[in-house]
Amino acid sequence: MKLQTKIPIESETPKIDYDSKILLLGSCFVESIGGKLDYVKFQTLQNPFGILFNPIVIERIIERALESDFFTESDIFLKNERWYCFEMHSSVCATTKIDFLSLINNKLNELREYLITASHIILTFGTSWVYSFLKTKKIVANCFKIPQKEFQKDLLSIEEIKTSYNNMVTQILNRNPDTQIITTISPVRHLKEGIIKNNRSKAHLITALQQLVSKEKKVSYFPSYELMLDELRDYRFYKEDMIHPNDTAIKIIWEFFKKTWISKETESIQKSICTIRSGLDHQPFDLTSKEYQLFLKDLKKKMNQVEKEFPHIKF
Repeated sequence: MKLQTKIPIESETPKIDYDSKILLLGSCFVESIGGKLDYVKFQTLQNPFGILFNPIVIERIIERALESDFFTESDIFLKNERWYCFEMHSSVCATTKIDFLSLINNKLNELREYLITASHIILTFGTSWVYSFLKTKKIVANCFKIPQKEFQKDLLSIEEIKTSYNNMVTQILNRNPDTQIITTISPVRHLKEGIIKNNRSKAHLITALQQLVSKEKKVSYFPSYELMLDELRDYRFYKEDMIHPNDTAIKIIWEFFKKTWISKETESIQKSICTIRSGLDHQPFDLTSKEYQLFLKDLKKKMNQVEKEFPHIKF
């Protein structure tokens, strides 16, 4: 496929290799790229607090982690016999208060460790539309199906977003000056807001982000949103909901990401890992056959070779 959207393929910034540690935070598109990185066994941490859509909640969780500002009882609430927190996705929950606080504070420690040691941090922003819980006046990550009358909906201004971007980048680079921050806008359209409001939302994110990238050498921009809308504008690249990129679109965007950000020297090990994972997924007709036993022996040999060269890789 011929690339129309211009991407700096030969970037001078440090490429991702098997010594890299990669942190991915943000919208659901993180899981698409993160899943590809994870499949070929790069060292990653992906959205420990679940999907985070807007810059404010991403900024807040980064600040919490870096400042070791641990969650307390005042930060959590009980709903339908499960404990939740407005600062994270509803997928992060527990049945007891003690278990939940332990869970999210352990995740906070894990996030902090990656923020200060990661070689690459990928931040994906999804929307400028935010919901503030009226009781606390704070912007939330998720509304947890609480009645809408308890929230105020607003569109973040470009200046508000720019301030948020600057704050999170400053905090990260103060603690981890050697990291490379890769920013991107999620290609998932929030059509619940309507086409016009979605476009306004993405425009605010993009405008503020370009101003940051243009002045900060440690921050780069990967155009996943532009690739989806311009290169893959045909609806055959969408899932049935006509909103989310399908597997083909994700694969194409992943290939562009690889060319831009992943070291060519990793290609052989990636192929070896894909071969091993395909072998592990293989379902034989006869588990006891001599042919299958030889296959397993060869597969084990390949796994040992990879694990010896890269001790952090485990199958």
